[in-house]
Amino acid sequence: MKSHQSTQTMKPATAAKKLGVYLPATPADFQEGVVSRAELNELQENPPEWLRELRRNGPHPRPVVAAKLGVSIAGLARGGVTEALTTEQIEALKQERPEWLEKERATQAEVRKEAVRLKKRDAERARQGETDARRTS
Repeated sequence: MKSHQSTQTMKPATAAKKLGVYLPATPADFQEGVVSRAELNELQENPPEWLRELRRNGPHPRPVVAAKLGVSIAGLARGGVTEALTTEQIEALKQERPEWLEKERATQAEVRKEAVRLKKRDAERARQGETDARRTS
């Protein structure tokens, strides 16, 4: 019996997420179809003009907006940003530097600092555990 491999496909929303673009801004044929793994790879390796344009100017999905502003997605929501933003709108926010953005950036910096501290602590504990294990063997 021969086994044939089926083509792996994904919903447009999944493909848009993997491509880092806002689904409602993509072409209708992209939104209405399914995307195979091969098609996704091709889009990533050789993005068509519409994809390059979306990545360059947006509108961008919230994870991309959050990353460009240096805040968390929850921080965006706390700041009242619930919609996709264009690159121009993101740049305007960076220039305006509203209070919520400065606060969320500071919070995000603290979160990153704490993550680094915990990583160092865990690495030190792992090294200590290896040393203890050698002593008891």
